[in-house]
Amino acid sequence: MIRVAIDGPSGAGKSTVAKRIAKDFSIIYVDTGAMYRCIGLYALRQQIDTKNTDLITALLTDINLKTAYNEQTGQRIFLNNEDVSDAIRTPEASMAASDVSAIPAVRAFLLDLQQNMAKQQSLIMDGRDIGTVVIPDAELKIFLTASPESRAKRRHLEYLQKGMNNSYEEILKDVIQRDRQDSTRASAPLRQAEDAVLLDTTTIGFEETVSIIKDMIQKKAAQLSTSI
Repeated sequence: MIRVAIDGPSGAGKSTVAKRIAKDFSIIYVDTGAMYRCIGLYALRQQIDTKNTDLITALLTDINLKTAYNEQTGQRIFLNNEDVSDAIRTPEASMAASDVSAIPAVRAFLLDLQQNMAKQQSLIMDGRDIGTVVIPDAELKIFLTASPESRAKRRHLEYLQKGMNNSYEEILKDVIQRDRQDSTRASAPLRQAEDAVLLDTTTIGFEETVSIIKDMIQKKAAQLSTSI
């Protein structure tokens, strides 16, 4: 069994890379960021302040999350039986996710689910605190990052492809603000685990990033097999 933890800031490409690697290696992919985005989206729909600890905590009993894999559309996530895989990929949902992820009750709500999944099978999981909090004993930890400008450009292109007209300047501002929030929050802040491999993708593309990480996984798997 091998568990791969990928952490890093918003827009670093963690989810896209992790999905591809999970498919290539036929292992489970767990998108923890999507879980926080679902809670943030639900709060926005209820018109609740996403920074209000008491109100967000009270909402958790109304939330049911499920994930599923679709042959045509890939990994999907359901909020109370509604497929919100696209609805959670907006700047508003991203910032709401950052807000609610700072609330200890939200982190506890999702932590049990995530850790139970990691006990049962090989998987690749991405987020902000996977290697430091969720599965600190993961066999391989990677901290995936890129410059704020590079991440904003990639996200801008992603939004344009989805027909969203958010400006590059607006997206860059959101990226920088979310970095600040995620790295300074009191509960499980974004940071690189001491034993994580740093991978900066500012100057390399998607395919090269995937290739580098797949090579890391294969080498780690080989080490584990010889140590048994």
